[in-house]
Amino acid sequence: MALIVQKYGGTSVGNTDRIKNVAARVAKYRAQGDQVVVVVSAMSGVTDGLIKLAKDIVPLPSEREMDMLLATGEQQTIALTAIALHAINIPAVSMTGAQAGIVTDGVHTKAKIHNITPKAVHELLDAGNVVIVAGFQGETKDGQITTLGRGGSDLTAIALAAALKADLCQIYTDVDGVYTADPRIVPTAKKLQEISYDEMLELASLGAKVMQSRSVEFAKKFGVVFEVRSSLNDNPGTIVKEETKSMEDVVIRGVAFDKNQAKVTLVAVPDKPGVAARIFKALGDATV
Repeated sequence: MALIVQKYGGTSVGNTDRIKNVAARVAKYRAQGDQVVVVVSAMSGVTDGLIKLAKDIVPLPSEREMDMLLATGEQQTIALTAIALHAINIPAVSMTGAQAGIVTDGVHTKAKIHNITPKAVHELLDAGNVVIVAGFQGETKDGQITTLGRGGSDLTAIALAAALKADLCQIYTDVDGVYTADPRIVPTAKKLQEISYDEMLELASLGAKVMQSRSVEFAKKFGVVFEVRSSLNDNPGTIVKEETKSMEDVVIRGVAFDKNQAKVTLVAVPDKPGVAARIFKALGDATV
């Protein structure tokens, strides 16, 4: 019997038929006797829709209230996924990030995980349930709801896998794995069987959308080997792990790009001690 953490992104749970497919996939692992923790994102388009609603009211809404609002997207999905599992006679319980024991700092809209106490998750698993956890969210020590920033569900899954000492962590998405380039833009891109944490981190930080860079950094820190694979088929995916000698032979692993960037140039900065520190402190205080 293995303990498996599976993460399903927004496209993988984009409608009720896809949520039913997720339930059927989870059922296969359950049939093998495995314990399964499922981490889900909001259904595709829901988060953007919630942001638009808030910005229709005011251009710069309160970050605390945005966290309260955006956290509801994942809560829809966890409940629907639990209902889909109940429909095929599999006991399942949905949990918010806070209920799963995910404690974060107090930086709203881009919080960092401080620790996870997964006692309640273990108890539900031991009682025979599939546990479905809302990705992208947690709470502060004083009970404030926070979100982890775009792609935060990846981080939730990796962090839970580390805290639960899971045997396997699978990141399900709408592509078969990690490619040498975005296959939607470069049709001849090739899928990689495996890639190192450092290479994956570099690709993610440069714009490859298949994984959030903070989640790869977390996986490297805690030694969480994970697989990126498609929720739409049963093809093997890409294993992300520590570098091996065979990986060192490859000079270029992949190419990434990011259209969503802004460049700011500061001119006439006085060349004297303390000026650069003031600039970077202001950026740091704003968590830029």
